Amino acid sequence: MQTSRDNSNIVETVSAAYLGSRIRTLRQQQRLTLDALAERSGVSRAMLSKIERGENNPTLVVAVKVALGLGITTSQLIGVEDRREVIHAPRARRMVFKDQETGFERQLLFPTFEGSSLEFVRHVLPPGVTTGDMPAHQHGVEKYVVVEQGTLMVVVQNGEHLVEEGDGLYFECDVPHRFENAGRGVCSYYLVIHSRVP
Repeated sequence: MQTSRDNSNIVETVSAAYLGSRIRTLRQQQRLTLDALAERSGVSRAMLSKIERGENNPTLVVAVKVALGLGITTSQLIGVEDRREVIHAPRARRMVFKDQETGFERQLLFPTFEGSSLEFVRHVLPPGVTTGDMPAHQHGVEKYVVVEQGTLMVVVQNGEHLVEEGDGLYFECDVPHRFENAGRGVCSYYLVIHSRVP
């Protein structure tokens, strides 16, 4: 994986080749054809093929759709680790998904464990950037948001919620939603995604 500099800290950036290989492996483990995954995810077969070959780094929305199509979380799409009694997660080794089109970053703050129902991530939205319309998750998945810097607009179905620096927001994400940078500078926020689905 390549590395990129972020606030003077080295972070591991998920490359197109790595993500493509990971998606192909997960798809094959589930004995899914490209056509079957395309139908389940809503991402075209041609796009999936390019992603798997490492020719295309997907946007966040496409990555979320592929993960949902595979029945896993977006963090699990990037990779999983064995659960241990104590795990130190240095900032310098943080896994980062970067949307090449918008500059949006999704930083995985803790490793994801197989079968885990919890994700803890940090999002960074450059000025004027949106995550795009995120597809609805299954019933029982909820998101907790705390804004670290800037002003965030969270659009849940048809409702808009302006979340200022230091404020938090909770919502059930079994409906379409998106995050928008509503300020003039960079907006960063912490996001805990919890699944109550057994």
